[in-house]
Amino acid sequence: MSEATTMSHPQEPGPVKLISSLFSPEKGLIAEIIGRLSDIYGPVDCSSPELIFDRTKYYAKEMGWPLHRRFISFSELVSPDGLAEIKLKTNEIEQQYLRDGNRTANIDPGYISPERLILATGKNYIHRVYLSGGIYADLTLIFKRGSFTSLEWTYPDYADSGIIDFFNGVRKQYMEQIRETKRVD
Repeated sequence: MSEATTMSHPQEPGPVKLISSLFSPEKGLIAEIIGRLSDIYGPVDCSSPELIFDRTKYYAKEMGWPLHRRFISFSELVSPDGLAEIKLKTNEIEQQYLRDGNRTANIDPGYISPERLILATGKNYIHRVYLSGGIYADLTLIFKRGSFTSLEWTYPDYADSGIIDFFNGVRKQYMEQIRETKRVD
């Protein structure tokens, strides 16, 4: 006796919530770049309090110390297949702020979907999936049992309970946007 199988039928995913992490030794530069990103991707609807990026000193030699950080989300939902293009654009913006060949800002875009938080990166690793243009998708957090949960490779700052609370709030807002969109349709 053989088991019946069903072929999968490809479907386009729904829109996702664009997010970004920004850090720099210059507080004012973060605000300036948020303004530039808003001009491109629409208004920011959620912003974390100002944080100190202190989980690693990986960037200290290039950028200086201390590093100030903000997490943001945008009100306009985007297609997840645009993530590589968004990362390439944020890399371009970073290049515009080089000083003596070093970055003065780091911009890490990603998105929240109902199931996960994905970041875009130019660095390959075992859990990253190639998108295009030299950009990979990093599965950073998964949503289960009512909250985002870290994985063994999640960056320590993204695994922090306060940051997870922030992203849970962003996801809640995003899910309400999805519900509103379905009511309008």
